[in-house]
Amino acid sequence: MHRPGRSRLLALAAVVVAAGAGACGTQGIELAESEPDRSGAEIFVQNCSGCHTLSYAGTQGSAEQANGREYRDGPNFDQRSAKEDQVLYAIRNGGYSSGPMPQNIVVGEEARQVAEFVAKYSGRETVGFEEPGSPPPTGE
Repeated sequence: MHRPGRSRLLALAAVVVAAGAGACGTQGIELAESEPDRSGAEIFVQNCSGCHTLSYAGTQGSAEQANGREYRDGPNFDQRSAKEDQVLYAIRNGGYSSGPMPQNIVVGEEARQVAEFVAKYSGRETVGFEEPGSPPPTGE
């Protein structure tokens, strides 16, 4: 027996799931497969994309507006520059505050790869940011 109400409910559920998957904050990694930092970007997407924004990883996990922040929203790494040792500290200790970031969300070589990736590509919306690989300023 065919139940039209159930079909509509299943279709609606499929739309909701698809919308949720699209809203998880990823647009695609902006690094070529051959880039040495690609694995760090992939690990970042898998473990950090829900709470952090970083365009090179194609993630949008941070709040767009300060007043719209949720407890789980982490720093926007397009706007905040981070050094490798700072990223490793945050990974090991669950961030810098009492936020929800779990300690050791990645460890060992994966933690190092994520830290290198974030250090290299974070802060691109800050004043004076230069694209990785761009020639040094001429002082003009």
